[in-house]
Amino acid sequence: MKALIRSFFFALALVAASPALAQLAGTVEGMQMPAWVQRAGGRLPLFPGTQLRAGDQVVTGAGGRLLIKLAEGSAVKLGENAQMTFTEVAPSKDLFKAVINVLQGAFRFTTDVVSKAQTHREVTIRAAQVTAGIRGTDLWGRSRPGNEIFCLFEGEIQVGAEGEAAVTLNQPNQFYRRLDGKTQPVGAVDAAQLTQWSAETELQTGKGLLRSGGRYNVVLGSFAEQSAALALHDELRKAGYPAEMRSVKDAGKAGYQVRIRSLASRSEAEALGNSLRGKFGISEPRVSG
Repeated sequence: MKALIRSFFFALALVAASPALAQLAGTVEGMQMPAWVQRAGGRLPLFPGTQLRAGDQVVTGAGGRLLIKLAEGSAVKLGENAQMTFTEVAPSKDLFKAVINVLQGAFRFTTDVVSKAQTHREVTIRAAQVTAGIRGTDLWGRSRPGNEIFCLFEGEIQVGAEGEAAVTLNQPNQFYRRLDGKTQPVGAVDAAQLTQWSAETELQTGKGLLRSGGRYNVVLGSFAEQSAALALHDELRKAGYPAEMRSVKDAGKAGYQVRIRSLASRSEAEALGNSLRGKFGISEPRVSG
């Protein structure tokens, strides 16, 4: 019980650390695990529906991916082994302004037709020493040590490194690259490379995909003792899986289950269960929904 109380107050502290002044940046719409949010010195696994605010840093592990719907309707996709911070968010009635800092990994920023027509935006995306200013567009990028790339799919961006004149990209498939601290000539990417880059940030079916509104669950363990359930619950959450523990009754006997919910389909739930079988002491995962 003490562990459960500590977990509750830790989660409550994260919520309390997001005052009204911390503007809403976006909401997690879909994801692959593992993935976390770091806020106010704490770290918790992400879950569909999690609201992200200015100052939050999201992190994905190996195989992890995120789809985040920004407050004004645009979407940010994040690939595996990535880190991204919502440095500044300043929405208003007529203009959405934000600064997003991609510390590591691949990302994609897209604006759909409706939000493009309804909202004016000034979004700045930073990757190491390179900054891109965008206003309603579709672009992909990646930040690695000594290797930053911005590739334009649609629209127009101004991109450049600190201390250098910005370059305008206004043709589909143009890309800017900075390699080992040196800006390379603007190039054009071919279809094969474009497909490969795009795939790095897309949610993948058959990988245990979570979605807002997903109605399938995976029960990862059933226990008679609360302490055993808490041990699995805590281990999964530390590893970036949004496990939850609940009390149940089976044949009149009280017990506890550890589960992950909001799987997008039965096949996604089965895929998650299969991927976790044999890990964390999980032997027989069970799908419900």
